[in-house]
Order: sequence, then structure tokens, then C-alpha cells
Amino acid sequence: MTNTAARTARPARLALVGDRSPNVASHTRVPLLLDALAERDRLVLDAYWIPTQDAVADGAVRGFDAVWVLPGSPYRSEAGVLSAISTAREEGIPFLGTCGGFQHALLEYAREVCGLTRVAHAENDPDADDFLIEPLACSLVGHEAVVRIEPDTLAESVIGSERTVERYFCAYGPSRHLDTLRAHGLRFSGHDEEGHVRIAELPGHPFFLATLFQPELSGDGSHPHPVVRALARAAVEHAARKVPTRA
Repeated sequence: MTNTAARTARPARLALVGDRSPNVASHTRVPLLLDALAERDRLVLDAYWIPTQDAVADGAVRGFDAVWVLPGSPYRSEAGVLSAISTAREEGIPFLGTCGGFQHALLEYAREVCGLTRVAHAENDPDADDFLIEPLACSLVGHEAVVRIEPDTLAESVIGSERTVERYFCAYGPSRHLDTLRAHGLRFSGHDEEGHVRIAELPGHPFFLATLFQPELSGDGSHPHPVVRALARAAVEHAARKVPTRA
């Protein structure tokens, strides 16, 4: 056996963090994507849904091979989402955050790495004094828009292009303190045509990518978006590294 998947003793375990609902399009798309990843790419993932309230528990996502924080905000537990992101970031677990997951990845980084402990998400805490995530000037709900990718980034290597058109269902996005996040190591690797941040990544991490757009909604689900495939590959590789070697 020579390929990574063949060396893996068990399927890679994927934590799907979110409050699962049949009314959230991203949630209903996940089973199709998992089937397509297994059939088309031979990337087999053993996926578990973790409600945000359960994600508060210490180590809720520890031991998984990837963490995907899905859309569906406001989440029942902001603390649970932030805890899952912290674990993935600190322990080198492949991570993807889409839409609300993107917003909370930035929020976690601002609070835990940059020391901006008072910044808030306007959807979760509308009476806060200092917002990192605010209502977008123009809602992106139901829109498609161009994203320009920075060269020599994880995003470029995954998407394979300097320009892509992506689907959004977001009404909130990052506003202030972005220079502070950059200064502390977070890289903004994708922007819309007006220069607003649409992709973030963490150099030095095995795989840490967050998108304000929703790659899980690309097409009809039979051809997973490159971002979703990249997360699956990272999960399989993470699982393979945990397989004991035989003398």
C-alpha cells in the first residue's frame, strides 16, 4: 500500500461544529459532499456533528483529524465555537471555518492571540462597545462575488487561481482591528474587488483556512469545492501521521 489513505488504519475523523438544522443549506449539503469525497477522491471521512453547546467541554474536538465550523449563526453557544477553534489552532488540527466559522475564527484569534479581549460579534452581542464583526454595508445573502487570491498563500495553492467567483449567504463581516490581527501573524489571503477581507489563514499551521464565502454550496454537491477537498486531504494526512509504524 503506497497512498496515504491506504496506510490509515481508520477513516479520518471530522468534527462538524454547528447547530445542525434541516433549514440551513450548508448542513443539508454535507452528506452529499462526504459521499462525493469518498467516491470521487477516495477521501473517506468519519464525520460527527458536535452541537456548539457540547463544544464547550474541554477537549470536545481533541482527537479529531479536522474541525469544520459550519454556518448557522447565531450559534447557540459562542463559547463552544471559540473553544473548538482554539483547540484546532493550538493543537495543529486541520481547520476550516466558513461564513460564521470565518467570523468566529477571527474573533477567537483577536481575543486569544492579540489580547483584544473586549471585541465582539455584533450578531451575538449587539450592545458591545467594540466590534470586530459588524453588519456588512451591503448584505451578501444570496450573492455571488469575485474573490482575488493573494499569491504564495495556502488559499492560492488550494484554489489554484488568482481569481474565483464564490457564493455568499452572510450579512456580517470583519471591520476593525485587522491590522492588529495581521501584526500577530494572521494572513488575509483573499479579498473582494473592493478590498474587503474574504479569506484568512494561519501560516505555520498544518491547515488553517477560513472563508466568508461558502464553498460547501458550490455546484450541486457532486464535485466538492477545492477548499472542501483540501480540508479532507489534510484530515486524511493528519490521521495517517497518527498510525503507529511497525519495526
